Amino acid sequence: MTEIEVGAPAPDFTLTTDSGEVLSLAACRGKKLVLYFYPKAGTSGCTVEAHDFNRLKADFDAADTRIVGVSPDPDTALAKFRTKEGLTFDLAGDEAHGMLEAYGVWGEKSMYGRKYMGVERTTVLIDREGKIARLWPKVKVAGHAEEVLAAARSL
Repeated sequence: MTEIEVGAPAPDFTLTTDSGEVLSLAACRGKKLVLYFYPKAGTSGCTVEAHDFNRLKADFDAADTRIVGVSPDPDTALAKFRTKEGLTFDLAGDEAHGMLEAYGVWGEKSMYGRKYMGVERTTVLIDREGKIARLWPKVKVAGHAEEVLAAARSL
């Protein structure tokens, strides 16, 4: 897995969101960006995390910060998840894992003794210049969105 560090330029990316928008790091310059990486749309922890960010979206908007959830899911699954859960921010899928690998969140995981490849729940806050301002590896969902909002407000 690639290691990213606070203060370093964020790895560039180009993904398509669930609404069909082509999203790139360059297109987000001038605004703060929260990339929260999650394992799979529709699972319990991912749904709670999405609702937490969604509940605070107006506060993130007021802090001039865009939220994008990124997972390895296909766009169709993300669109279904967004509609079902009433999410008001973008979701982007990286089925090829290029962005996930560049951000160091795709790697070997283990559950009940079974090893598999997947996403390590991680959040990255990128500043207006495209540098990594904060990094939260191995996220615990409870209270996380509030912590990210506080960091975004402080930039």
